[in-house]
Amino acid sequence: MPIDTGISCSLDTIHQEMERLPQGARRLAVQLRLNLDPEWLWAVLTDYENLSRFIPNLASSRQLWRRGRKVGLEQVGTQQVCGLRFSARVEIELEEDPASGQLSFQMTKGDFRRFEGRWCIHRHQEHTALLYELVVQGKPGMPITLIEQRLKDDLASNLRGVQQEAQKRAGLS
Repeated sequence: MPIDTGISCSLDTIHQEMERLPQGARRLAVQLRLNLDPEWLWAVLTDYENLSRFIPNLASSRQLWRRGRKVGLEQVGTQQVCGLRFSARVEIELEEDPASGQLSFQMTKGDFRRFEGRWCIHRHQEHTALLYELVVQGKPGMPITLIEQRLKDDLASNLRGVQQEAQKRAGLS
């Protein structure tokens, strides 16, 4: 079933959207279209213990538990903001839906008021779309406007990291 994201982009280019939501929350959506079998992307995204090896701004990723299609992860992300190193820790509950190519997640504990989203892989006739959507809301006092641009930049580089790892595993690079 196709996923209508309202985002279109040409092959191997990244398209981004950012929406300001009430109470300082942000919704970011990043999509990449590429020539790669969806199975390679799925294998990379579900390699939870190794995500920090190829996702640039992820300092660590650790699987805490698994109950069927639900997985608990602890992740620590780092960013450089105005010359200062900012790190945030989250515990998320992730639900795998391989049939629809979706990995949905929601923070259960962490350094944000809200941190939820999904990875979505969809095969079209001539390409595969990789979509990442994130809704993030900082805690009071967290300068969301300062990290807003960093988030946009980091999400694009994170998609590229997933792409490069999947291409490497597929023997394409």
